[in-house]
Amino acid sequence: MKLLIFGADGQLGSAITRQSRGRGIFSAAVDLPEADITVSADVRRCIEAAQPTLVVNAAAYTAVDRAESDAKAAFAVNRDGPRNLAEACAAENIPLVQISTDYVFDGSAGRPYTEDEPVSPLGVYGRSKAEGEAAVREILAEHLIVRTSWLFGAEGNNFVRTMLRLGETHRLVEVVADQSGCPTSAEDLARALIDIAGRLAEGAAAPWGTYHFCNRGTTTWHGFAEAIFAMARSRGRLQVNTVAPITTEAFGAPAPRPAFSVLGCDRLRRRFGIVARPWQEALAEILDRIYAAAEGE
Repeated sequence: MKLLIFGADGQLGSAITRQSRGRGIFSAAVDLPEADITVSADVRRCIEAAQPTLVVNAAAYTAVDRAESDAKAAFAVNRDGPRNLAEACAAENIPLVQISTDYVFDGSAGRPYTEDEPVSPLGVYGRSKAEGEAAVREILAEHLIVRTSWLFGAEGNNFVRTMLRLGETHRLVEVVADQSGCPTSAEDLARALIDIAGRLAEGAAAPWGTYHFCNRGTTTWHGFAEAIFAMARSRGRLQVNTVAPITTEAFGAPAPRPAFSVLGCDRLRRRFGIVARPWQEALAEILDRIYAAAEGE
């Protein structure tokens, strides 16, 4: 089995590359400027050169707030990019794994979303990702769309690293407390994707379609922040002593966000036997990596 990973320098792409090579799976990893998924010629050239058995698209425009004023770029990466990948994969008879998001839902259900529920995104970012999903489904039968949520890791820009930075310089940190979701480790998602790739390589009838993967458990951004600081206090120096809950309205972000974007992940368990660990365990592992890296600098 050989993977071709687009978006290899990002938070998730680097985790997939690391996990695959650590498990003896050959992978080709590409990113800008070598491979721009909005340019169909780039996509075709990379696929023809790598000759993979499976393509994974971890490239995405993830700046949720900036997307509101930069819709053209968001749709180019999140909609047109997956379309280019699906077309190139269809021409070469190669399956595609497309990563998507909980933000394709509007958060009004008040219960975990299943994979087959209709999407209803609130903002540009969610709409661009939903249209990217639709393009893949329309063009390529042999695909997996894997939605995830609240992704964090030891590298890149994410909520955990932002909270640690604020906690080192601020005694008071205000965090939104009226949005609920599932924090998810990029490392755990990468492991799940490699497990899925291995199953697909076995040659059995592949259960193509849409799946959800998140670490187990639900919290708010405020609850997530409290857990980060509680675990971090035993690992590093923090100034923060108060994590104050605020409303989404008071925070005043440009992009609307779903109030309840919990994803139900039972389909992944039933079809692939994959069960995620609690997000608190995954968070502890990531914090250990962050502080180990800081000590090594």
